[in-house]
Amino acid sequence: MGKQLKVILSTGFAMFSMFFGAGNVVFPLDLGRTAGHMNFYAIAGLLITAVGVPFTGLLTMFLFEGNYTKFFERIGKVPGFVLAAFIMALIGPFYAMPRCITLSFSTLQMYLPGMNLFVFTLVSCIILYLFTVKRRKILDLLGTVLSPILLIALVVLIIKGLMSHPGAPIFDYTKSALFVYGLKEGYLTMDLMGAFFFSIVILLGLQRGLGSQIDTATKKGRKKFFSITLISSAMAAFLIAIVYTGFSYVTSFHAVDLNQVLAQKDTILSILSFRLLGLYGGILANVAVSLACLTTAITLAAVFAEFIQNEIFRNKFNYRTCLIITLILTMALSNLGFMGIIKMGMPILLICYPVLILITFLNLAYKLFGFKPIKIPVLIAFIISLIFYLR
Repeated sequence: MGKQLKVILSTGFAMFSMFFGAGNVVFPLDLGRTAGHMNFYAIAGLLITAVGVPFTGLLTMFLFEGNYTKFFERIGKVPGFVLAAFIMALIGPFYAMPRCITLSFSTLQMYLPGMNLFVFTLVSCIILYLFTVKRRKILDLLGTVLSPILLIALVVLIIKGLMSHPGAPIFDYTKSALFVYGLKEGYLTMDLMGAFFFSIVILLGLQRGLGSQIDTATKKGRKKFFSITLISSAMAAFLIAIVYTGFSYVTSFHAVDLNQVLAQKDTILSILSFRLLGLYGGILANVAVSLACLTTAITLAAVFAEFIQNEIFRNKFNYRTCLIITLILTMALSNLGFMGIIKMGMPILLICYPVLILITFLNLAYKLFGFKPIKIPVLIAFIISLIFYLR
């Protein structure tokens, strides 16, 4: 296998792990349970906002060479910095990272009923520190070790769920209502927000992996490098779309059982994997999902620690100190529990996500076609989004 192909595969798997965190497990599973026999329309909406939009954002960030400062400064220097810091806080210790840890807790609690959330959070943050403190190894670790294990476990769960099922129940929903519901659930994965800041990790990993094979100082080299990022991104998007679709159809077929036991969003996977795979298979699947949450939290911790080191503290503190601060904040928020964290962040996401989608497409149009207007359209979009939420 050629070196470039190895780099593409490793990077594609790493990107899959980066994006496949807590929200990527919970919301497709809950979507299928809610939609029943009309799951097609719900998952179509989710795939747009949870796969299409985030990877459009990722490719747009590649055009900005992973520089989120330049990306957000187009709406103004101060507003751009405030928005970047706000997003960073959400995908870091104030929402996404605690969500990853609490979902891991929920998936394993069924098998370890005496487990304490505080102790679990403390141990998780220590593990995150050990994995994250060596930043240069992150992409290699995700792409070559954790991702294949995760993907195999998820595929086994999906195949088993599709092979033996009682049939999806018939619910009284309209196609358009389920499609819109799927769109909104896609917001909650927060993958577009992650794409803004994951891009630089991916680009640096690709540059290190390819080494001297591609000279990015030349036009031909830059074109080749960008084509490799496109292929890796397409691979990751395809894997995530397959898992989302599989998850949603499995739970749509088993919706009656899940509704009978009144499964909460964060316990669907535990219940489903236990019923489909038995005790030991269920443990394996849930450990794999815990690994998924871990891999996402590793990336988020590194990105947030670097952000506060460079942008907030202006290098007055070193990376390790900033990482410890990040994990202390994460630990504090994690003790709200999964559903508490979801309720806290949902209004923010429903208002802000449409605005971020617009910024992404306007910046893409700027890079590809030189389309410059952005400040007024973004302001109008924010006002409309706020009105729709309040209504």
